Amino acid sequence: MSVPASAGSGGGPAAAPPLGPFRHPAYAVIWVATVVANIGSWMYAAAAGWLMTGLDPSPLSVSLVQVADTLPMLLAAIPAGALADIVDKRRLLIGVEIAIAVVSSTFAVLVWFHLVTASILLAFMFLIGAGAALTAPAWQSIVPLLVPRPVLPAAVAANSVGVNISRAIGPALGGGLIALFGIAAPFGINGVSNVGTIGALLWWRPPQRSASILPAESFSGAMRTGIRHARANPALRATLVRALAFFPFGSAYWALLPLVSRTQIAGGPELYGILLGAIGVGAVAGAGFMHRLQVKLGADGLVALGTVGTAAALVLYAVARQPLTAVAASLLAGMSWIAVLASLNVSAQVALPNWVRGRGLAIYVTFMFGGLAAGSATWGEAAAWLGLPAAHLLAAAGCLAFIVLTWRWKLQTGAKLDFMPSMHWPDPIVALDVESDRGPVLVTVEYRVGEVARQKFLTTIERIGRERQRDGAYRWGVFEDVALPGRFVEMFMLESWLEHLRQHQRVTKADRMIEEDVGNLLTAPPIVTHLVAPTERVE
Repeated sequence: MSVPASAGSGGGPAAAPPLGPFRHPAYAVIWVATVVANIGSWMYAAAAGWLMTGLDPSPLSVSLVQVADTLPMLLAAIPAGALADIVDKRRLLIGVEIAIAVVSSTFAVLVWFHLVTASILLAFMFLIGAGAALTAPAWQSIVPLLVPRPVLPAAVAANSVGVNISRAIGPALGGGLIALFGIAAPFGINGVSNVGTIGALLWWRPPQRSASILPAESFSGAMRTGIRHARANPALRATLVRALAFFPFGSAYWALLPLVSRTQIAGGPELYGILLGAIGVGAVAGAGFMHRLQVKLGADGLVALGTVGTAAALVLYAVARQPLTAVAASLLAGMSWIAVLASLNVSAQVALPNWVRGRGLAIYVTFMFGGLAAGSATWGEAAAWLGLPAAHLLAAAGCLAFIVLTWRWKLQTGAKLDFMPSMHWPDPIVALDVESDRGPVLVTVEYRVGEVARQKFLTTIERIGRERQRDGAYRWGVFEDVALPGRFVEMFMLESWLEHLRQHQRVTKADRMIEEDVGNLLTAPPIVTHLVAPTERVE
């Protein structure tokens, strides 16, 4: 689960008391259940990395454990986001969580009977990662159903704290269990760790939402519309750019930490668990300072600070030859990780209206885990060729360089926009019976603009164009009449009549303000025309 803090210089949503979300029973119950499940997941991840060092200790093979865990997010998150927006989120989560429990338990049995090879380990990591990919957009998009909007920033922060509490406990507990009971123990516990999550979801009853009179979107259509929305959403696009600037480099220590523990420091599974646990402890500690830092630095400054901290942690990992140095690096890495991750998560959440939230968050998750997967493979290969210290130092240099290169893309700008549906578009006037799947549909809007307002109109109509594309149009343009000065025609196309009717429901109050800005520049009311491709063509 995961995602909006009082704005500092960088702007952002209003802050709420840190414990505010826990006053809502559904949030509190699901939060506790997911923390327990995540402890099992972190035990599993730590044990898998350590198991691979025994099966195949090459840097590339060890880094592929992280790749196998994160690659499914790159492949499946967007389809999962479409599912989260068009099916019942609760039922989707229950079904996939049950499947994850079955797969995890099966793998635990294979480990117990010593039947696991490096290939089998990677295959099961991929399967469990695929389950996480299918649920990630749904988990994130149900947060607004658990708490009211003013409490959403605190809920997102509490989710991040919960993840990092489990990260602090899980790996250390996993390392201790390996030392006491053998490598199969943490896998067995992970197999049953999400039973509480399944129970919490069965108990929870989501609030009733007003049902749309329109049928649900098709799966393929939902994916296409989600991608169009992301391309035309500047606030989300900026978040994606900043994610790509951080995660490929921040992935280096996640991928290489088993080797730092085993070969660079010559430690055992206990040390590896302690180092992963220290990252979690650092993240929980960092969460306590986040609100004050956000107020002082803004979201962009906080992400920059977290990125610098990540670079410093990578340098410490590079020079670590004693456990104490590596523990210090892990604490710093955890504090930096939560500063960046929580800020980016909030930025993605506040950039999205409810109707496309699952898909938008899925695209963000795709960029995040795609960066982690690509980075993990890259740094594993770099460590094989150049050595562990050089790989860490190169990743640190990349972190610092991309702060400068991506600074112009600002975060959390969507927090100032009202994404509530405005419902101000009148129903289209039709004289024909129009089938819902008939299309494509061409909508034209004729504007009359005075010469003085011409340039301002052209600037503002570009913002209208992004609105049309965010809400489902696959083509948009504006044209000027060469015979009649001041006459402009806007056109946009949609796949079907039904998609245009959905567009009427998607227009937000923020969009209405932009349309009113255009209306103030006109010398006459706009004229709207709807045209649909004929069902029979004359040859």
